[in-house]
Amino acid sequence: MSENTKSKPRLNYTRLASEGFERMTALGHYLNTGTGLERNLQDMVRLLASRLNGCEYCIGLHTAELEKQNEPEGRVAGLLAWRKSDAYTQRERAAFAWTEAVTNIQQGHAADAVYDEVRAHFDEVETVNLTLTITTINAWNRLAISLGVRPHHE
Repeated sequence: MSENTKSKPRLNYTRLASEGFERMTALGHYLNTGTGLERNLQDMVRLLASRLNGCEYCIGLHTAELEKQNEPEGRVAGLLAWRKSDAYTQRERAAFAWTEAVTNIQQGHAADAVYDEVRAHFDEVETVNLTLTITTINAWNRLAISLGVRPHHE
């Protein structure tokens, strides 16, 4: 088995930094239950960011969450090509563009045009909570990819 095919975590970060893990989990609970943002929208955003980051563990997790919510398979499978599809609402499209801008922030600041589009569909509080959803999944992706469980490839 090569280095990239381990299925065991490098470190048990949930135990080693349990307080930090509990706080991230609490933030996730707030985002899921206290923001008023649609749960399927949040999970689509989480799935898109996870796909952009290549986090196989989170891709599987959020795909399963969307299946539990009865999200149509075509919308889930076609998420990376959202710009070419009419399967998504304008609100979702704005959230996806914002997800890409925030996830790929190393390419420069989030463009004003993308921000303006997200603000056309999300009020100020929703914009902050959407951005928290995106930044949180990016943190989870980085933990899972660098320290956590990695999928086993046979």
